[in-house]
Amino acid sequence: MQWIFQEFRISIGETTVGRELKAFGFAKLSARPGHNAQNDIEAAASKKDFPAPLAEIRAKLPQGTDIDCGGPTKRG
Repeated sequence: MQWIFQEFRISIGETTVGRELKAFGFAKLSARPGHNAQNDIEAAASKKDFPAPLAEIRAKLPQGTDIDCGGPTKRG
């Protein structure tokens, strides 16, 4: 709030500024944080190893059974 004081010579709190900006229709944007324990190398390796176990599971199911892996489905 230093710049507001320097520009307009008024002292105002951060909460007040946020409340007034919200009243004008502005929204606070922030970056989505990454998981602190995420390992990109292991995540990539896990994705590469996924088709083999999936094929084993699919072989045990009746033909035509859909499998939901929790992500968007691709049919080809």
